[in-house]
Amino acid sequence: MLLRLTFFFLFALLCTNSRAQVSFGEATLLDDGWRFLRVDSAWNIVESPDMAQPSYDDTRWRQVQLPHDWGIELPMSPDKASCQGYLPGGIGWYRRLLHIPPSEGSGASIASSSPLLPEGGGAKQKFFLYFEGAYSHAEVFVNGERAGHRPSGFASFLCDITPHLRPDGQNMVAVRVDHSEEADARWYTGSGINRHVWLIRSPQIHLAQWGTAYRLQSISRGKAIVEVDVETTDERLTRTPVQLSAVVELADADGRIVATARTPISTQEKKTVRLSVKNPQRWSLDKPYLYTLHTRLLNGGTDATPAAVCDSSTVKAGLRTLQFSPDRGFALNGQWIKVKGVCLHDDAGALGTAVPREVWRQRLTELKRIGTNAIRMSHNPHMPELYDLCDELGLLVMDEASDEWEFPKRKWLKGWNQGAPGYQGTYTFFEEWIEHDVADMVRRDRCHPSVFLWSIGNEVDYPNDPYSHPVLDGGTGGFTQPMYGGYKPGQPHAERIGHIAQRLAAVVRGIDTSRPVTGALAGVVMSNATAYPEAVDVVGYNYTESRYDEDHARYPKRVIYGSENRHDLPAWQAVEQNDHIFGQFLWTGIDYLGEAGIWPARGSSAGLLDLKGERKPIGWYRAALWSEEPVCYIGAYPLALQSANDGNYVSSWAPDVWSYDEGQRVRVVCYTNAASASLTLNGMPVGGEAKRDSATAILYWDLNYQPGTLRCQAANGASYELYTCRQPQGLRITVGERKAGERVSIVTIEAVDGDGRTAYLADCEVALHLEGPARLLGMENGNIMQVPPVRRAPHYRAPSRLRLHGGRLVAYILAEEAHAPIKVRATAPLLQSAELTL
Repeated sequence: MLLRLTFFFLFALLCTNSRAQVSFGEATLLDDGWRFLRVDSAWNIVESPDMAQPSYDDTRWRQVQLPHDWGIELPMSPDKASCQGYLPGGIGWYRRLLHIPPSEGSGASIASSSPLLPEGGGAKQKFFLYFEGAYSHAEVFVNGERAGHRPSGFASFLCDITPHLRPDGQNMVAVRVDHSEEADARWYTGSGINRHVWLIRSPQIHLAQWGTAYRLQSISRGKAIVEVDVETTDERLTRTPVQLSAVVELADADGRIVATARTPISTQEKKTVRLSVKNPQRWSLDKPYLYTLHTRLLNGGTDATPAAVCDSSTVKAGLRTLQFSPDRGFALNGQWIKVKGVCLHDDAGALGTAVPREVWRQRLTELKRIGTNAIRMSHNPHMPELYDLCDELGLLVMDEASDEWEFPKRKWLKGWNQGAPGYQGTYTFFEEWIEHDVADMVRRDRCHPSVFLWSIGNEVDYPNDPYSHPVLDGGTGGFTQPMYGGYKPGQPHAERIGHIAQRLAAVVRGIDTSRPVTGALAGVVMSNATAYPEAVDVVGYNYTESRYDEDHARYPKRVIYGSENRHDLPAWQAVEQNDHIFGQFLWTGIDYLGEAGIWPARGSSAGLLDLKGERKPIGWYRAALWSEEPVCYIGAYPLALQSANDGNYVSSWAPDVWSYDEGQRVRVVCYTNAASASLTLNGMPVGGEAKRDSATAILYWDLNYQPGTLRCQAANGASYELYTCRQPQGLRITVGERKAGERVSIVTIEAVDGDGRTAYLADCEVALHLEGPARLLGMENGNIMQVPPVRRAPHYRAPSRLRLHGGRLVAYILAEEAHAPIKVRATAPLLQSAELTL
């Protein structure tokens, strides 16, 4: 029987240029004007409690713009933790002067006919600072007084600063960020205020933070019924009820109002209105249609006098339905589909975790070209703009709360699975904050149509890391990850995870029942002996494809999918060939910092894209499995690699290189979704009919290498060429697409030969020179094994330098003034320089 976990939803809350995503008040971006100092004993920079005081002299501190990650600016060192990419953490302070006119801030309120008016009445206003995230243990001070704090470096949080404002309007904001426990996560987290900060101004009675929620009750071709929850908050000391009204309007993509509703509402109350939408457009992966929802909170008004607008909220909106079945998998808008997902961490190579929207847009667009249709936010809530982009591009999102619960996991310090681990972590504030963090994740992100799963945790059931259970003494059957020995009575008992899962799932369901709760299980065999799988609605299996059929038979009502998976063909076939497995999430979509091997590795190379966001051979292989467009790619490697590895060389990583010793035996592989393909070398057929490897479905030919141009033509019309690399003659600069309103350009610099083709063997050092109102955010060549030079401060005008890798690198350039020309010049020894004006 079909288990109908049918979830209708939703509308998307999107941050615009003028509004934060808090859903109330007037928002002003506060990314500029900050000064920063990192406490550093090596430089005799000591911390002082006076750093929070307005009188403290910070004129020698460095000026920075948010988002800011100080860790990526500092040198890698082998004495730092490999889990953090051998980069440091520490303690840092940020300070900024904030001017708020006395009449609006802490000055005495003037009597007014309406205590709610944001303008004109002289009424006292409320002011908040909204942090999208700061890693980690952020403490916020205003004029020396503590205004708020948040231990989690991934949580978005709001601080009421109104009680701390000065009568003269000059207010000093100071933020202390403490990442002194540098190895507190299994991957690179960055350090600092690495997301946007907003000033929120509102009346004392306003719409609640993240208080607007939307539920699709029904939808057909002709009509959709949507329920809209509107919640108010009363910040007054005397909360005498005030009668207001809420007006909700839905506009289509062209700005036409297509539905409206009004309801009376009191202070500190939540009301629900219904919208009837004619001929609704659905949000889908191919056509991610977005409406706009306007909500206004009104006070007063008569037949002769219009009501005053106390507060308002404008959000983007999208309608779609979700359905989950233990036998048929997952359906979006009634269509059963396979989820082709990838896991992502927060960083972007040289940018660290302070990643501009433009960079994420470029990366998500390339992942979608590969065939990806879902993103797993591993293993924490990510920056809000990333969800906005998924809404706009048509990508499903698995939102995830945490990687660690009440006890610490192993954090590798000298290389992944090397030596003795460390045990720092977020467990120190788990009991006090986890329910708050989970609730805030759901409230913040519940209006995104892209979000289709709530994950309460990742691999919290890893065997003996830290939980244990007697079932571990039953041998290794069914376990696909290290067990660290059998049952250990001295370790926390695994039954605890079932109880915690029940608690956290209840938190999620108390806020949103439109999507299922899930968890990513690493020790499925052990968890099956606990209440964990039954506490969630949908069960994620990490690297445990071998149990899909057995557990489907044993637990016929369980909805199963791959929450973390390898890149190999059998892992995908376990999804493709089983209706009851609705998808997988590859580890990982993009190479990332941290979780690195032994020094000097700075990260993991498990991605479909490299650190500079460009497709790798494994990305082409995945496109051949996932994409609905014609795909053809060829790569090559010495056949000796196949023999040296007992025939187990991973041919899905073959580079597009055609430069070997003449006569050397070479294997050419083809990744294609066509039934067949053929090869020519310098225009002449070579290789004969391709063979197909049954383990990978890859076509291949074994040839004696000869220089020239090797071309593959697939039967589906797609083609790909390799060519023999020649000596580089010069440099070339190109720039990626930049949409209206975007300020960051992604610039590619590559060495080229005399024919203008990329000299992919070039690895010379390139110097980048900028002229004009611009700032270099970072340079990245994608080489995981290369220790990059220390990033220079923005005011340091010497050229920045980085070696090419594969003949290429990218630079991220921020325009500091609109429409002003920026000249980019690249130079390298013995090569012709290149210039480009942005």
